[in-house]
Amino acid sequence: MAESSKRQRISRIQNILQNASPVAIGSFVEGSIRRITMKNFLTYDYSEVYPGPNLNMIVGANGTGKSSIVCAICLVLAGKTATLGRGDKVGLYVKRGCQKGFVEIELNRNAGNLVISREIHVENNQSIWMINGGMSNQKRVEEEVKALQIQVSNLCQFLPQEKVGEFAKMSKIELLEATEKSVGPPEMYNYHCELKNFRNKERELENVVKEKASFLEKAKQRNERNKHDVNRYYEKKRHLDVIELLEKKKPWVEYETTRKELEGVKMEREEAKKQLSALRQSQAPMLKKIQQIDDKLKPTEAQLKSKTAAIKETSVNYKRKQDHLDQKNKEIDDIKQNLRLKQTEEEDHQKRISNTRRTIEDLKSELAKIADQPDVTPQINAVNVELRRVHVERAKIEGDKTDLRRENDNITAESKMLEKKLKDMNNMMNAKEEKLRGRHRDTHTALQWLRKNRDLFEGNVYEPMMLVLNVKDPRYAKYVENHISFHDLRAFVFQRKDDMEKFMTEVRDKMDLKVNSICAPEESCSKRQPSKSIESLRRFGFYTYLREMFDAPEEVMSYLCFQYKVHDVPVGNDQTKAIIKTVIEEPYLKVLFTTDERYTVKTSIYSKKISTSNSAVHPSQYLSITVDAVQKQQVEQQMKTCASRSREIDEQMKALQKEAAALDRKENELLSEKKRLSELKGKKRQLEQKISTKQDSLKQMEQSVIDLKKVEEVTNKKIKAANLQKVTIVAAIVDQVKLKAKLTMEKVYLALEMAGLTAEKAKLENDCREGASEFKTMEQRCSRLEQRKIQLTEQCKGLLKRAKSNCRMQPDEAISEDLRNAFSKLPDTLDEVDVMLNEERSRAECFTGLSENVVEEYNKREQEIKVLEKELQIKTDALNAYRQNISEVKERWLNPLKLLVEQINDKFSEFFRSMQCAGEVDLHSENEEEYDKYGIRIRVKFHSSTQLHELTAHHQSGGERSVSTMLYLMALQELNRCPFRVVDEINQGMDPINERRVFDIVVRTACKETTSQYFFITPKLLQNLEYAEEMTILCIHNGPHMLPPNEWNTSAFIKRRLKQKNHGGNP
Repeated sequence: MAESSKRQRISRIQNILQNASPVAIGSFVEGSIRRITMKNFLTYDYSEVYPGPNLNMIVGANGTGKSSIVCAICLVLAGKTATLGRGDKVGLYVKRGCQKGFVEIELNRNAGNLVISREIHVENNQSIWMINGGMSNQKRVEEEVKALQIQVSNLCQFLPQEKVGEFAKMSKIELLEATEKSVGPPEMYNYHCELKNFRNKERELENVVKEKASFLEKAKQRNERNKHDVNRYYEKKRHLDVIELLEKKKPWVEYETTRKELEGVKMEREEAKKQLSALRQSQAPMLKKIQQIDDKLKPTEAQLKSKTAAIKETSVNYKRKQDHLDQKNKEIDDIKQNLRLKQTEEEDHQKRISNTRRTIEDLKSELAKIADQPDVTPQINAVNVELRRVHVERAKIEGDKTDLRRENDNITAESKMLEKKLKDMNNMMNAKEEKLRGRHRDTHTALQWLRKNRDLFEGNVYEPMMLVLNVKDPRYAKYVENHISFHDLRAFVFQRKDDMEKFMTEVRDKMDLKVNSICAPEESCSKRQPSKSIESLRRFGFYTYLREMFDAPEEVMSYLCFQYKVHDVPVGNDQTKAIIKTVIEEPYLKVLFTTDERYTVKTSIYSKKISTSNSAVHPSQYLSITVDAVQKQQVEQQMKTCASRSREIDEQMKALQKEAAALDRKENELLSEKKRLSELKGKKRQLEQKISTKQDSLKQMEQSVIDLKKVEEVTNKKIKAANLQKVTIVAAIVDQVKLKAKLTMEKVYLALEMAGLTAEKAKLENDCREGASEFKTMEQRCSRLEQRKIQLTEQCKGLLKRAKSNCRMQPDEAISEDLRNAFSKLPDTLDEVDVMLNEERSRAECFTGLSENVVEEYNKREQEIKVLEKELQIKTDALNAYRQNISEVKERWLNPLKLLVEQINDKFSEFFRSMQCAGEVDLHSENEEEYDKYGIRIRVKFHSSTQLHELTAHHQSGGERSVSTMLYLMALQELNRCPFRVVDEINQGMDPINERRVFDIVVRTACKETTSQYFFITPKLLQNLEYAEEMTILCIHNGPHMLPPNEWNTSAFIKRRLKQKNHGGNP
């Protein structure tokens, strides 16, 4: 046995109904599997499988390699590892200890069988592809597989063990697409995709047509509104044209009027010149004499002005000398005032000396009175002792208050720190809730309902596990999440089963929420001990069990220990990874973790052979946010303690404040008494000091007496000097007065002379005033007429130039005949032109808010409207064409689809009726035009007392979902256009009755000649099942104690078993 175990084991799947040659009843359809070869693949060293054309029942114990055949089919047909739901790297499917693996499949094809080979290399997860022995690539393999209508990614055709649960999770839309691809005509799915694309384009065209129609309507409405403004604009323009013509004619009227006025002024000016010449000849002698008098008056007037200036200068000098004299008088008054001040100061000095002497006498008298009073020093000392005692007590109270304040500050700081800590914990809990709401809103809604209605339940009810689990170290969160499914992480945990049923009735049935709930085991499992102590596993690199990595409430931990064996799942490090081959040979290890991988170890109950699967440990998404519930309670308790101690300190502070106030009152009384005694003790000394001070002051005052005689002598000298200066100033003043009198007399003589000449001139002027007035008037008239002539001449030139400029004429150009005719229809006088011009302007001004832009915009919009109408017609035609296309494609797609669904429903309902249950399949759509919302709805009923419910991942039990999935797939079997179908261990969750019924349906359906190849994988079969001749039963015998394939004789084995059955003997 030892020698045989060392040899390479070669296991071969034998067909117990046939010999080694691959011959089967029936015929293979296009694309069905004729042969599967595996070398160094998962559990196989080398094996060849020859399936039959109809139903292939693959039977074998767990761990022997049934699912390995499914993996081989998927990977060799270019399927993704994600389809299998096992290892995510293709290198993980190579047998442990080997560097490469090999898978080959032979597909039936009328034009010659197709052989596809894939060689998988572990080192770099690369593959080498071959087709019919020649090198190829994955893209070409995918094309060949697609041409044979093989879809390993379609759950309706290929359902691996790990994906059985996902079938019920498929949405109605996904199920429809999978069904179309699996059993519909090749063009059905294409039509569906075309319809979805057509519908999207139809929506786009509808939006475009709607937008253009709306824009067109708005443009028409705007133009209709603007049409009235356009009419008003043209009417205004007619008035403006008249105004323009009037403004052109007005300069011509003004010019003509001014020209006529100029001719009249010229004639009037010539007549005035003649009259002026006659007046000038008659006034000439008298004017000559007046001129002579003017010649004499001018020098006299100049002398008079000179005398006036000299008199003014003399007056200024007089004023200056008078001011100097006043200054000297003021100086003498100031000297006398200083003398009087000195005399007054001396009188005050003598009074102060007298008062000081009296004060000294009074103080001496008072000192004599108090000389016999007793000493108050002992009383002051007693008061000082009492004050010191009060100060000591006060200092003690202040020290106690300081200590209390310091303690209160510390408590306040600690409270703030605890409050921040509690807030951070609450924020982390809120973050976990937000993650739950984002991932599964129904669970979050149910959580809110539970918090409001927790009093409805009798036992403990816990929120979803992901909220109550507290990982001790965020680094451990990934292990917990990878071990516990999200299905359970979002589950509510109940202590009592009746509470759970009540909860599910409310949230699932009434509120239609998809939630999970579990009930904790009746007997607590939270304290279960692991199979081995962690100390005994440290040699493998294990450092803890999964249970020790997190905290959870009692019932939650009990469920996790019962369901997930968290107390018996060790966690290791890189050392564990390095010796993983040794570790997995330990018989007590079922699930374990290394630093970055999770390993599941299974031991076959038949062969005792160990099989392992591993997967990468994904980063944590939910549990990395940790909040220690115990720590949170401790923080809340500490905050309460701090608040209580703070209140106690406040009370103690108030008591100390009262004591301090009493001591303050006592201190004030003692200080008042001490002040009184001190004043009494120091009064005698103060009196002596005052007497001494006053005597010193008296001596100083007696020494500082003013000598009034000396002061009077100095004052008299200053007054005498000032009087001498006054005499000099008075003499200068007298000289100025004499000079002013002389100049004044000379001025008077000149004034008399000037008056005589002026009188004579006035007499002459009076004589000729009448003639001069007439002459001057005539002269002024001539001047005015000359100026008027010049003005009118320039005005005529300007008006003519402006008139021609307004009419856009050249300077030498004559007015045109058209313009003359237009002017002839207008008034000829300036007033009439102004009246008509004002009238036209008033009418034009009535049309406010109008501009040429209104007309331009109106015309532009008219062109846009024509363009829009044309574009709208084009888009409308395109939309109608699209709708016609949609209608045609819809008819080609929907009618066959409805017929297909009816056929599926007939089979599905028939299968359910045969099981005394009810089920139906229908085509579901909320809106017939929304082609991307069409889906297949499966509704089932397993109990007569219930209604038909839609098949979901939450409403039915696991066994019910398996039955529904299996029967739907069987309903597709006869309609199937795919060459084969694979279903792996779908009967695991079924009860025996349903399993037997489903098996009978599978046999009846899959063994018909019209159906394609079918693979049904199961680890067990019920007894006394009915089999069909068309079936091929493939038993997997794979293990260390099996015979080599060259020693296995199928015919001999069958004969021996038949002989044993007939004779009832032992083998």
